[in-house]
Amino acid sequence: MRLFVRILTVTVISISFVSACTATAAANPGDAAAALAALPVKGRAPMTGYSREQYGPAWADIDHNGCDTRNDVLARDLTGETFKAGTHNCVVISGQLADPYTGRNITFKRGQETSDDIQIDHVVALGDSWQTGAQQLTREERTRLANDPFNLLAVDGPSNNQKRDSDAASWLPPNKGYRCKYVARQVGVKARYRLWVTPPERDAIARILQGCPGEPLPDR
Repeated sequence: MRLFVRILTVTVISISFVSACTATAAANPGDAAAALAALPVKGRAPMTGYSREQYGPAWADIDHNGCDTRNDVLARDLTGETFKAGTHNCVVISGQLADPYTGRNITFKRGQETSDDIQIDHVVALGDSWQTGAQQLTREERTRLANDPFNLLAVDGPSNNQKRDSDAASWLPPNKGYRCKYVARQVGVKARYRLWVTPPERDAIARILQGCPGEPLPDR
């Protein structure tokens, strides 16, 4: 009986390991260019029905660590960060950002007049995602998309305001040295959430990736 249980346990572990490896392989389809080639290509759907509320509460604490997503991303992307006392290192009040979009170093200081100097960008903008497949996701999936650290970066506020809901065909970071990583992350997010790219978007991303052969998908 003990031998049977042991064999059964090993079998279950083996099956779980194979399943995990299969899932990992599916989640990592190669470099960014290969992943781009695997994305569906379709026209842009209308914005009908779009609202921020379709993506759940803004900056929801989806990882249940007691901190909202905005502060999680600030804590991840800033250096020398300090936190508001009594918040269990949740509320970031200051720090330095090496901004990927402009290449500048930006000081963050929480306050009514200064907090927007650094904003949290959805790398795949929510409006863009709505028009490329997110309408078909569940509300829970859209909430994850809106709060997934893989799709979020702390960036220069004015650059984020300029980008708005643009895709790669209509907006790219001014810092040309970051464009390969930027479009690679967009491809990774779209693959993860089963979104498509439009023909102009695909072509724009492909042109960028031609300049950085083998550019990997970012590590989630």
